[in-house]
Amino acid sequence: MRPRDMGTLFDDAAAAGARTVVRLDRPFDLAPRAGTRWTVPELAALVRATAARLADAGVRPGDRVAVVKDNHWDYDLLACAVVRLGAVPAPLSARLATPDLVALLRRLDPAALVTTSAVLARCGDAPARIRVTLDAAVPGAVHFAALDDSGPAGPVARRDDEPLAVHHTSGTTGLPKLVVHSTRTLVHELARFEAVRYPVIGIRGDDVLCNASAFGHGRTFCWTAVVMALAPAGITILTGDDPDAADPLLRAHPPTVMEALPAAYTRLRPLTARLDNPFRRTRLFISTYDAMHPPALRAYLTASRHARPLWMQGWGQTETGPLTFRFHTRRSVLAPDAASAARRLGRPVPGRTRVRVVDPETLRPVPRGRTGLLLVRTAALALGYLGERERWEAKRVGDWWSTGDVGVYHRDGSVSVLDREADRLPGMSCLRTEDLLEQRLPQALECVIVGGGDGIPLPVVITPDGRLDPDVWKKAAGGLPAMAGPTVLTWDEVPRTSTGKVRRAALAHQLTGTASTGDNTGRWT
Repeated sequence: MRPRDMGTLFDDAAAAGARTVVRLDRPFDLAPRAGTRWTVPELAALVRATAARLADAGVRPGDRVAVVKDNHWDYDLLACAVVRLGAVPAPLSARLATPDLVALLRRLDPAALVTTSAVLARCGDAPARIRVTLDAAVPGAVHFAALDDSGPAGPVARRDDEPLAVHHTSGTTGLPKLVVHSTRTLVHELARFEAVRYPVIGIRGDDVLCNASAFGHGRTFCWTAVVMALAPAGITILTGDDPDAADPLLRAHPPTVMEALPAAYTRLRPLTARLDNPFRRTRLFISTYDAMHPPALRAYLTASRHARPLWMQGWGQTETGPLTFRFHTRRSVLAPDAASAARRLGRPVPGRTRVRVVDPETLRPVPRGRTGLLLVRTAALALGYLGERERWEAKRVGDWWSTGDVGVYHRDGSVSVLDREADRLPGMSCLRTEDLLEQRLPQALECVIVGGGDGIPLPVVITPDGRLDPDVWKKAAGGLPAMAGPTVLTWDEVPRTSTGKVRRAALAHQLTGTASTGDNTGRWT
């Protein structure tokens, strides 16, 4: 089956005979009493019933519908139900800081807001003609369970180049942008490319997939189209990243394919060292969103008992989808140069994406092997930023799109990403230095370098207990660029985006009172 219409995706999969069994770590917020085991026909029925309820609430074709709730895969089921009505879903993470969430809701100006009582308490003055709460009846909103699920529910057709969905970026450098994709860009260009049974990396009929993601983001909407089209034997959904909570479900249904946020991989990593670890059958690990550091790659690949497990790391953006892919093996992550080579994120997808490196000031191309601003070309480029047309156009360089990343296009055709332009520091690559530190500090969950108030790079080491032996640090920092002494924090003390990325400017401000990171312009964010 080829994905074609997100509004009928689950119906199409059921009609094609998909026998996938979905297992959840907790019930859907859409159906809190319906259990944690679902078949594809049951999911199709849930999407239809959800669409009927939203229609009963007053959602009409062309409406923008914001969805803000606790993290779960039913973000995508809700989005499919909204699409079915001819409306445009706009999932927003409930993990966003309240000022950011309110600002995005005002920019979005939705006709309807599907949310929870807790979110309404946080941002009750957010604009929306229709308010639907999933968890409880509250004044000024209609309870989802009270809506009629037996009425007409589409599907309503739309043109391929009309807005299909609005997804927000991670927001590492400030207020997230609202990215508008169409059926052509998200389904035809992205999902259909992935929904192929490629050798080794393709999803097979006997696979058990596990996804531990931020389901309010665009990646999982595309992933949903792909997995329904390819119909694996099983899907396991993790809504959190606590290893003890995830362990029983993963052990009961060990995945053969694992996709997770880099932050989730970091948090779940203790499971790789347990007896009969749940990744023993995993043949393919997939990561997107953010950099993966070599120690984590090594932990998972060596935990697998598969003869040749593979790690597929993608580099891309909400605006573009995947741009390059790189593959890691046990041999590559155990190599002596694994840390220094980790910034190489593979080659552009043949026939689909192109990369160019230019001088950030003059925008003139620089030779291969030289550092510069990374520009890309792809047919999957989104339609624009909602409410920020000038910002969108400012990132266009002729037919090219500025990623805002600084990197190198090597002579062998591979791409290295060294830093976000807005986060770079003079005389060093923060990401490369972080890789080396994590290689030398196995006790660290993560290492981050931000700009100190005095202009000296400030390293932050994140450990389980917020402690680090000074002598261990001194040895680890040997031979690296000059830095201040480390600040040691626990995971929860670090400001993060809804996908677990470190908000570097916010962290710098938290530690120093300033968010300055050098002489970078921030023009390309």
